[in-house]
Amino acid sequence: MTWLQRIKEGILTKTVEKKDAPEGVWLQCPDCRKAVRRKEVEANKYVCPECDHHHRIGSKEYFQILFDDNQFEELFSGLMAKDILGFTDLKAYPKRLESSKKKTKLEDAIRVGYGPSGGRNIVVCCMDFSFIGGSMGSVVGEKIARGIDYAREHKAPLLIISKSGGARMMEAAFSLMQMAKTSAKLTLLADAKVPYISLLTDPTSGGVTASYAMLGDLNIGEPKALIAFAGPRVIKETIKRDLPEGFQRSEFLLEKGFLDLIVNRKELKEKLTQLFGYFVS
Repeated sequence: MTWLQRIKEGILTKTVEKKDAPEGVWLQCPDCRKAVRRKEVEANKYVCPECDHHHRIGSKEYFQILFDDNQFEELFSGLMAKDILGFTDLKAYPKRLESSKKKTKLEDAIRVGYGPSGGRNIVVCCMDFSFIGGSMGSVVGEKIARGIDYAREHKAPLLIISKSGGARMMEAAFSLMQMAKTSAKLTLLADAKVPYISLLTDPTSGGVTASYAMLGDLNIGEPKALIAFAGPRVIKETIKRDLPEGFQRSEFLLEKGFLDLIVNRKELKEKLTQLFGYFVS
């Protein structure tokens, strides 16, 4: 029976009102494209339960995962970047900073926390990609330098979680200086026999990769993380050749000896506790 016949004969069809799911309830995996409940993903350490894709997360989520009962002291807050060079591209640097602070509720692209993880106090320097692409400026370098000093003074193992597009171009040489400064500080940490583990996540690139991200006593990566100095498109255009499958992903780097191991985020805290235990009695 057609809809017209139903109307003529006085047969009414009850219309069921479509109810939209509340915003933010579902999360689409960028890898397998399946929709999964956000709470399920969060409970799974922000790893897709369907395909094991590791969603990009920031310092807030990593601190929740790593610190016992999320108990930690945030160190060196209040450091703010300055526009020393008067830099302007599509937007003046001060406006870009203000926009990022308002959007992310962060002071810069890194936070440093100190607290118990697996029953042992550690220092965690965690980068936030949401703040100007996790770019390394003077504040990032200074917080890492101070975090290294704090770890050395307290004999606390150090973890740096890198997630960055590289050096912050708005600070030019002031940004590049952080590569040498953080590397020198890590030498002092090694002399003090305090362990440092570097966790490279998606993406880790540019000057961050060329400095502290690759200087750990152990360098570990998350599955399928992009880890590079120059990106694959730049390299392909330079050498005019197709790149190997999986080029610059964690698994490729592990095979070539640039990483020591790959750790699933669901096992991260337990693995770090085990690894630090090899260094600290």
